[in-house]
Amino acid sequence: LMVAGRGIVHSERTPPQTRASGHRLHALQLWIALPEQDEETEPSFHHYESSRLPTVTENGVSLRVMIGEAYGLKSPVRTFSPTLYVEAALEPGAKLTLPDSVSERGLYIVSGKARTRERSLEPRQMIVFDRTREIVIEATETTRLALIGGEPLGKRKIWWNFVSSRPERIEQAKRDWREGRYEKIPGENEFIPLPE
Repeated sequence: LMVAGRGIVHSERTPPQTRASGHRLHALQLWIALPEQDEETEPSFHHYESSRLPTVTENGVSLRVMIGEAYGLKSPVRTFSPTLYVEAALEPGAKLTLPDSVSERGLYIVSGKARTRERSLEPRQMIVFDRTREIVIEATETTRLALIGGEPLGKRKIWWNFVSSRPERIEQAKRDWREGRYEKIPGENEFIPLPE
């Protein structure tokens, strides 16, 4: 978990030997907004071994709670507000009821197909639900998905990699980036200019 807080620089690079041999990477990158009172918190990285993330398998459904609490499991990953992130794998015909512990819930189908009472769910599709009613997902084939959600935190502005509830803070971040005020990444010399 990377907490950007008041500003952090990181690098997502593949080593040359890995690029040369060819590889595939499948990943989801989630951005979680911080509550306004925490937007200027100290930037940090937090590593959690996969063995610390709680899992359960029952009735053709395998769950891993990445962040938050759901299905009687609680993740050790730090949160700043009520947050939900669950990875699920469903066998054909298996059913999963979405937790209603948070106001806003989303479902991303990574692979496979599923359905609710109202609609079919296809791969690489994000569906957003509120918690006004029970939502049951039924896999129509082997399906992998991510459940995400949380409480509303207010509007956010985004420009390039800068996110804030205050437009003037984004302008300050732009100036700080141009003027090299962000901490450097050890071993990295390349400077990525702001987009025009």
